[in-house]
Amino acid sequence: MRQDTVRASTGSARTMGALFLLLAACASLSAEEQHPVLILKVAGIIDPALARYVTRGLEEARQVQASAVVIELDTPGGLDGSMRKIVQGILNSPVPVIVTVSPSGARAASAGVFITLSAHVAAMAPGTNIGAAHPVQLGGAEKPSSPMEEKLTNDAVAYIHSIADVRDRNSEWAEESVRQSRSSTAEEAKENKVIDLIAKDLDDLIEKAEGRLVKTVSGVTTLALKGKPHQTLPMSLMEKVLHPLAHPNLAYILLLLGIYGLIYELATPGAVFPGVLGALFLVLALVALETLEVNWAGLLLIILSLIFFIADIKLPGYGALSIGGIAAFLIGSAFLFPGARLPHLKLPWGIIGAATGVTAAFFLGIVGAGIRALGRKVISGAEALIGAVGVAKTDLKPGGFVHVQGEEWQARSDHPIKKGMRVRIVKVEGLTIHVEPIKEDS
Repeated sequence: MRQDTVRASTGSARTMGALFLLLAACASLSAEEQHPVLILKVAGIIDPALARYVTRGLEEARQVQASAVVIELDTPGGLDGSMRKIVQGILNSPVPVIVTVSPSGARAASAGVFITLSAHVAAMAPGTNIGAAHPVQLGGAEKPSSPMEEKLTNDAVAYIHSIADVRDRNSEWAEESVRQSRSSTAEEAKENKVIDLIAKDLDDLIEKAEGRLVKTVSGVTTLALKGKPHQTLPMSLMEKVLHPLAHPNLAYILLLLGIYGLIYELATPGAVFPGVLGALFLVLALVALETLEVNWAGLLLIILSLIFFIADIKLPGYGALSIGGIAAFLIGSAFLFPGARLPHLKLPWGIIGAATGVTAAFFLGIVGAGIRALGRKVISGAEALIGAVGVAKTDLKPGGFVHVQGEEWQARSDHPIKKGMRVRIVKVEGLTIHVEPIKEDS
């Protein structure tokens, strides 16, 4: 009996021990899951959608007490306001932020330079490049510096200097990237102390960043990233929709499609479908324009050009108004995105020229035909009977019946008409037609 009791006690102790180990393992796993490495993938033009995505990711990292945030960056640049919002979020993040220009073949140009330099740890993959942070349009013919361009450049230099100083990076190189559009490979950037390390992939990055001392707004901390789970934060549905919309070419095309649809609906009432699509495209275009640097005077010129086209259709001016419409459309399209600071954020002349031709053809052709059709004489219904020729089915003294266009009508005549005579309709009153006799010689 005593031996059975001892065995039962021993079995209970083993069970309790196993349960304790299981709970300890679960607690350890839970602790690791509470401090993950959060990964953000930032690719494309830096716009409000990406700025929202990054700031949301930084806040998520703070809430889950992440070990670090890794931003995988590949960008040609973007909007100044969106870039500053991202940089501000990184500089004020209590969670260490690692920005890596990756994968191989990626770049951190223009706004991407500021973002990379602001990171607690800056890295690049082999085969990538960083630089060319000049705040005005790149490429093209050299022009004398205007006072506004000089102000923008000086402001960008001061800003990138402050970022480089905070992160103890090469401020001279940073200034040259702004003033002279200097660009460097990963190896050159590492040698010039622009970045901290070169890592071929995420695992290599974690390995090389392990144990580094970084200073956040919460104080100095040591990176402990090995063994921590990796969590990739995807863009939300709204961010995925807004990100591709924030491109001048797409915004411009959506704007034109929206205008075409609404104008076509007005020119041909009852079509419905073009009007619905036009309204949808126009809303999307306005959302896209809201996220871009738009010259509203350019937009007003485009609207004015459409008024000229319609006016030339309604009030023929021998083409003068249409010529004015084409000129206004070209100028408005060229001025629509004047604040764009990269070549790919400007509307190409090829698109502007094609859009001008299509718009002129659309209004002078399709819309013009619809508007002219609205002013034509009615050719159906009772009014269409006026002038039609029929045959008297009875004597008209003065009333009777007339056969016209396969139907019999009650008719009246101011002149006596005998059965079988040909008549012409001169007036329609309700269901009664007024006719006159047709002389045989006519």
